Amino acid sequence: MCAPTLLRMVTLKDAAGDADVHIGAAVDPEALRTNTDYREALRNEFNALTAENAMKWGRLAEEEGAYDFSNADDIANFGAANDMYVRGHTLVWHRMFPQWLRPWDHTPEQIEKTMREHVYTVAGRYNGRVDAWDVVNEAVSDEGGLRENQWYNALGEEYLDKAFEYADDVCDADLFYNDYGADGMNEKSDDVYELVEGMVSRDVPIDGVGLQMHVFGEKTDPDEVAENVERLTDLGLDVHLTELDVGIGAAVEDEDEQTEYYRELVSKAVDAGVSTIITWGLNDGQSWLPARGHGEAPLLFNDEFDRKPAGDAVVEAFQEQ
Repeated sequence: MCAPTLLRMVTLKDAAGDADVHIGAAVDPEALRTNTDYREALRNEFNALTAENAMKWGRLAEEEGAYDFSNADDIANFGAANDMYVRGHTLVWHRMFPQWLRPWDHTPEQIEKTMREHVYTVAGRYNGRVDAWDVVNEAVSDEGGLRENQWYNALGEEYLDKAFEYADDVCDADLFYNDYGADGMNEKSDDVYELVEGMVSRDVPIDGVGLQMHVFGEKTDPDEVAENVERLTDLGLDVHLTELDVGIGAAVEDEDEQTEYYRELVSKAVDAGVSTIITWGLNDGQSWLPARGHGEAPLLFNDEFDRKPAGDAVVEAFQEQ
């Protein structure tokens, strides 16, 4: 184990690059534009990023027929300028869709047409600038089976296949299904596995699965994460940890336990085949967890953008690969 001072001479992105892995953060466009420390930490320490909210439908098209890509463009352009791996998040979701898209006011045919046009517009615009898309987000219900959302109610389970096919029509990015609560070995991860296994068997153009990994209640056993990753990669799918954060509280009791959890999780996940890890936010001050009562100080950098012991542990986990 390196001394902390020497260890911090090695950036996260350099250690990740040596391990052939992407390490990134969810990005807020306003912070990106206005906060020099935020921007420099992102540029210096990460080789990947994703849009936290700026590429979601409701943020892009608040008015029918009118898209505002300014925030999303800033993130994509920053990624391109700094040779970063860019994940687009997300094309089809049951939340954060525009208020004008009231499903009860539209026929199934209109719902499908609107979804197709949205995917074509957004995925097509960022073809060549976005490397991977979360095409469908959180389609599996916590109670089992598919969530009965506006897309399912209008089009049935076929809406997932269609969304991936539409994205494949207009872009060369890797196409992912993304969900929470499916990181370890449990009933929901079994449902996600069955869902994507079926898509693979039907030759749907799916390239990978995103495991969100918000850790603020019961910790997910890293060995279970590795087991889940291995069965997904056995299907020929890539696996990303897409929304990682570890709140100090119910999940881990202090910074030391948080540090060791990050170390073990990243080490075992990468060893099992995870190729990209995205933390949900860059520094603790940006995290959504504390305001929701889901734990404190969950990320790899503190409010002053200093790398924490958890960040050092991730560097070491990459160096061990």
